[in-house]
Formats: sequence, structure tokens, C-alpha cells
Amino acid sequence: MVPDLDPARGVYGITTAADLVGIDPQSLRLYERRGLLQPARTDGGTRRYSADDLDRLRRIRQLLDAGLNLAGIALVLELETDNAHMRDQIDSDPNRPPDVRT
Repeated sequence: MVPDLDPARGVYGITTAADLVGIDPQSLRLYERRGLLQPARTDGGTRRYSADDLDRLRRIRQLLDAGLNLAGIALVLELETDNAHMRDQIDSDPNRPPDVRT
């Protein structure tokens, strides 16, 4: 039996990650420079992409296909992250009324 991997653990090199999401490696470097993602690094400085990073790259690609530029994508990703944090806070609030939709 293979143990479940941590989805945040960087395991894919840049070429493999690029192949898995259908984006060229140079674009992955650009997205990192623009702050859209932050892959893990080995002690030697090699990028390692996680399953979470791959999901984020797929989301970036969706937003690009929808016509957003990189600045717009950065805003959307930030708002989505903020929204997820707020939902987590609401869901964990023991005083939350039962009719609050999550």
C-alpha cells in the first residue's frame, strides 16, 4: 500500500510539472517571478512543485483562457484565498447559527 502524499509537498521538477499541466517551463518561471506561486526548493535551489502547485497552475491556465492578464489573475487568486480563509473561520465558529450557508 502506498501512503498518501502530502499535497503541499514539492515532488515534481519543473519539466514534469510543466508537462502535467500543459504549460511551458518558462511560463512557470514567469508565474513565480510575478508571485503567482512559490514552489519549494531543494537545498541546491531546484524547484519542486507539489500537487497543490499543480492545481494552482491549472487555475492560472483557466483564468488565462478566460482572458485575464497576470495582474488580474493575481487579484483573483488572492480573493479566492481570502474567501477560503473566511469560510474556514465561519465553519469553525461554534457560535455560528445553523442557517448560515457555507
